[in-house]
Amino acid sequence: MRRRSDIPNFYKLSPEEKLRIVQEFSGLTDEECRLLRSGQALSLPQADRMIENVIGLFQMPFGIATNFLINGRDYLVPMVIEEPSVVAAASHAAKMVRASGGFTATTTDPIMIGQIQVTDMREPARAMQNVITNRKQLLTKANEQDPVLVSLGGGAKDLEARLIETRLGAMLIVELHVDCRDVAGMNAVDTMAEAVAPMVEDLADGTVHLRIISNLATKRLARARCQVTKDALGGENVVDGIVKAQAFAEADIYRCTTHNKGIMNGVVAVVQATGNDHRAIEAGAHAYAAQGGKYKPLTTWGKNSRGDLVGSIEMPMAVGTVGGVTKSNPAFQIALKIVGVKSSRELAEVIASVGLAQNLAALRALVAEGIQRGHMKLHARNVAISAGATGHLIDLVAEKMAERGKIREDYARELIQELSSK
Repeated sequence: MRRRSDIPNFYKLSPEEKLRIVQEFSGLTDEECRLLRSGQALSLPQADRMIENVIGLFQMPFGIATNFLINGRDYLVPMVIEEPSVVAAASHAAKMVRASGGFTATTTDPIMIGQIQVTDMREPARAMQNVITNRKQLLTKANEQDPVLVSLGGGAKDLEARLIETRLGAMLIVELHVDCRDVAGMNAVDTMAEAVAPMVEDLADGTVHLRIISNLATKRLARARCQVTKDALGGENVVDGIVKAQAFAEADIYRCTTHNKGIMNGVVAVVQATGNDHRAIEAGAHAYAAQGGKYKPLTTWGKNSRGDLVGSIEMPMAVGTVGGVTKSNPAFQIALKIVGVKSSRELAEVIASVGLAQNLAALRALVAEGIQRGHMKLHARNVAISAGATGHLIDLVAEKMAERGKIREDYARELIQELSSK
């Protein structure tokens, strides 16, 4: 029987009931469920080996986005984030998209770029030509560093060299293009760049300085597309409003920054849950949006001949499913098991679809009802808790604050006192 991610009233269930459904969907063991339930998947000794100066552990909410249908397959998507409404918004947008056939997503090969900086060359043009002429030898040296990656079909596939002018003079930038398969690639690429650096230095008759991966992964892209009927959105006027919001973001950097931030709400939440480097993904995404000298939206939205909304996203997506930190924390392995991807490319396709869904949800809320209505209703729970509400009072206080449009801690305390006396 096909597993489905469109689970009726999932958000109304208790955490324990949700977990049981996820366990059945993803085949989690009882021990994995216990670790999720307790929030203690990572032990203090494990954390002490991950980073320096460890004094404790820090917890974040671990949620599940439902309704995702991507390339004809159902996914439950793990999301780790502290901001209210993000998981609910992604799930709701995915439900609207699902009714029109779901998301279609693709990726390019998982090619990462390693850069080697050369300065102080006597003849920059000749230095560049010498490096290009010896391309095969340099690639061979790079691939000697990771025979396992090469055996899996990955490894250094190409090499480019370019001269750039800087305030300190000409520099030669030699770039290794490395197929990283299912790893994010930072360590593999850096190791290869280090290994070929002495050869590059000799060939260029200059001095090598930096040897490091670039987080602008323009050769490792993820794309997703979707369509939503005007009826599902609330009418053609909502479609038109979203298209106008897109035009606003294209023309104004202040709006565009918030437009792309909303995309990253979803992207980063999945990246964090699966143990990938969200800082690298964020940096790459914003740099990609600024290519050509103008900061642009990562998504596009338009209207088709039927008056329905069509959207797409394209962004770098350097994520891995094996190796690195993904192995160091059991919670990351559980998250990968829940999403059930078989490769880094499939994970990238899921993340791109979530980013597109998140943007759709935000734009629809802005156009149809205002962003505050749904967001503040969920935020009210946090305010109620901060004011001292416990148990059933949390929802009662949050509901009354939302109804009256007064979501403040001082008002929450008044409501707690009032409701407690009753």
